[in-house]
Amino acid sequence: MPVNRQFVLDSRPAGHVAPSNFRLVETPIPTPGAGQALVRHHYLSLDPYMRGRLNDSKSYAKPQQVGAVMGGGAVGEIVASNNPRFKPGDKVVGMGGWQEYSLSDGSGLNVVDATRIPIQAYLGPVGMPGVTAWYGLNKIIAPKKGETIVVSAATGAVGSVVGQLAKIAGAKTVGIAGGPDKCAYAREELGYDLCVDHKSPDFVAELKAALPDGVDGLFENVGGVPFATCMSRLNTFARIAVCGLIASYEGAPTGLDNVGTLLITRSKIEGFIVSDHLALWPQALKELAGHVAEKRIRYRETIAQGLEKTPEAFIDMLKGRNFGKQLVKLI
Repeated sequence: MPVNRQFVLDSRPAGHVAPSNFRLVETPIPTPGAGQALVRHHYLSLDPYMRGRLNDSKSYAKPQQVGAVMGGGAVGEIVASNNPRFKPGDKVVGMGGWQEYSLSDGSGLNVVDATRIPIQAYLGPVGMPGVTAWYGLNKIIAPKKGETIVVSAATGAVGSVVGQLAKIAGAKTVGIAGGPDKCAYAREELGYDLCVDHKSPDFVAELKAALPDGVDGLFENVGGVPFATCMSRLNTFARIAVCGLIASYEGAPTGLDNVGTLLITRSKIEGFIVSDHLALWPQALKELAGHVAEKRIRYRETIAQGLEKTPEAFIDMLKGRNFGKQLVKLI
């Protein structure tokens, strides 16, 4: 009998995430009931927010239940449907989780056009990461022509879109990334004016040297030393969008120590969760799809092959070993 392979959370991490925290199980492929549709997943999305859900603590996202299929975004194809919104062959995006098939009542599941852009782009620049970049940059930082915008994790799924949107807006962009290859990609492919390698032994001095005119806007994805250094270079009335603090998810300092600088510079700092702004998603997705289709926004992916590689790929992403959007390809 055909089976659906799934990864469930087997235990909560005690410190760093380990492969043993997840367990691969097999269940029968479900049959759609009334109003339901069956999706065969093509790609799974791995994202930093998933790390916070592994802890049983208060956060913006509900903790992942032990013993349940790991949640997460997925794109795929409708293979059977009793829902009038979907027909077999439709390409869809939704929160299918770490499994090969998912059953949906249609909530949060949307048909996508895979003729202009690859289907997996709906998990990256034309999906949640892209909308996150669009909202944080346009609605919080609101860059003006000639301003200096700094983006940490500059080549990641979110940061790469932020940098390119900022350039479209006419800003000077300074990226922070890990390693010479990522920095070269940031400059040569994504169009950053400068990119500073946070793995350099002289990182702090190099970042300060890259910001002779200070920081007008900061899109923060990482935390730690890069965040603290940028805070020391804020201009008057700077704007900071706190999207993530991935360096702190497994114990590192956040980097937000010198709060007094916010008062001195009269800067604005705002943390945000993109799911709080669903009314703006259609506008953002329309703009992002146009940019990607016309190649005004470029993107890069790291793709793990096969469901069994999902935990390893997730851990690699948390350690910054991925380049661009981290995906798992199933078929």
